[in-house]
Amino acid sequence: MLIDEYVKLVIKTSKERKKEKMAVNYKINCNGEGYAYPHYWEYCVGSCHAATVLREDVREHIRKAHRDCGFTHLRFHGLFDDDMSVVFSPMMGMGEPIISFYNIDSIFDFLLETGMKPFVELGFMPTPLASGTQTCMHYKGNVTPPADYGKWNAFIRKFAEHLIERYGSEEVESWPFEVWNEPNLNFFFDGTQEDYFTLYENTARALKAVDEKIKVGGPATSVNAWIPEFIGYCKRNEAPLDFITTHHYPSDDPLSTMGMNGPGKKGGAMISPEMLQKIQNIAPEERQKLLEQFMNRENNNPRDILAQMTKKAKEEAGDYPLYYTEWNGSKEYDTCYQAAFAVQTLAYNHGLVEGYSFWTVSDIFEEMGMKPGPFKNEFGIQTNHGIAKPVYRLFQALHEAGDIRLQAEGSHERAEVLVLKKDREIMVFAYNHDLDRRNVQKEEMEITLEGSVKTIKKAVIDEEHCNPLKAWKEMGSPEYLKREHLEVLEKASELVYEEVILQDTGNQTICFTAEPESVTIFKVVMDD
Repeated sequence: MLIDEYVKLVIKTSKERKKEKMAVNYKINCNGEGYAYPHYWEYCVGSCHAATVLREDVREHIRKAHRDCGFTHLRFHGLFDDDMSVVFSPMMGMGEPIISFYNIDSIFDFLLETGMKPFVELGFMPTPLASGTQTCMHYKGNVTPPADYGKWNAFIRKFAEHLIERYGSEEVESWPFEVWNEPNLNFFFDGTQEDYFTLYENTARALKAVDEKIKVGGPATSVNAWIPEFIGYCKRNEAPLDFITTHHYPSDDPLSTMGMNGPGKKGGAMISPEMLQKIQNIAPEERQKLLEQFMNRENNNPRDILAQMTKKAKEEAGDYPLYYTEWNGSKEYDTCYQAAFAVQTLAYNHGLVEGYSFWTVSDIFEEMGMKPGPFKNEFGIQTNHGIAKPVYRLFQALHEAGDIRLQAEGSHERAEVLVLKKDREIMVFAYNHDLDRRNVQKEEMEITLEGSVKTIKKAVIDEEHCNPLKAWKEMGSPEYLKREHLEVLEKASELVYEEVILQDTGNQTICFTAEPESVTIFKVVMDD
């Protein structure tokens, strides 16, 4: 189906507009000055765990996302995991552990060659340095504190010294260093809040002992947890702290109604300890089913939940820069829902964070093992074959847009617009979104562009357009793809712009249908 057939976009005269009243109306002064709108979502993107970045297919996905979507940093778990061979015992366990930064160098070299930088997540614990045996995920990252802080601190100092020797102090000082991942979830950290604070303080002091200008932060928590307690601890103990990091998803429980997020407690408000224990003790295929049940449960959070959480975290962070080193939707990662969710989130959270890091860049994602099939409802913006999902195309379009935001006169509960300007080009992102698709319905929209318009192009992200998942289902949902399949899916993923024929000069009014969880993008070029 052609976009023209589906959207039925028309340019109407003022007389015609008086005869009809559209359900949703917006007016945009295209000559307005607007205000600064930096692309904070391009600061970083996630990539599962470190060992996957040694793979060439993952590297190609990263290169592509950097080129098309503008992501400047890469963050991943497991930099010190056993599968990275950073700290390992010699054969037969005879002698002191061997330290090797070879694989880390390979990853960091690649990022710098690509034009990116690492957002360095320090974890998990190498087995020879660990105090216990608890692990997480398919790749078995050790989540216990160090057995000996003297040895851990010496290791961190050696790591920092190596980085400066290899890359130079000026380069390393430009990288953010984050201590651990989601220590408020006992799935990721086998310790209390105080245990994490001790780990953070030791790690931060070890880094600063090598170079005072290295930037280090935390607490890297799920659901915005521990920020006031963490800052308080650092101030009382004069522990180094340069920035705050945390994570959020719209499925989170920000009010901690499950009673799990208090000081000194293990676990977090996202998944109960009972569920975590159950997840750890079952077969991988059953584990996946259980996680899907959790992710697909009814969501009672308000539509702007991530903005509410961010505002609270910003207040708690005070003068410290705030980074969300993980964010994503709650489900439907392969569909147009993700694109609508993403643009709505970015429209709402402007001015609250220094940087965002979308989780993740690729479906080559081994937290629960590498499942077959190109569409597995994983977190990535690309499939395991590098096919762009709808949210990838959304980020690509946003990257092309300007960094000046224009106000749009009008409002609606779900159908809204984000307007970005660069010189004489204006991009309008019209989205129709609500969490869990609740209450969202087809809307007729009318956008009036005030000013002398030269050209308009349009593209649509919805169930019928920019939807490789639909194309895959139509070819019979093959589990393993052939070359001819990839060609079809790549074409189906494209964001296709079509020119709109203007019928008069001066102000233009665009009328179109916004389907549920869709994004309609207009590229508008103004006359000089």
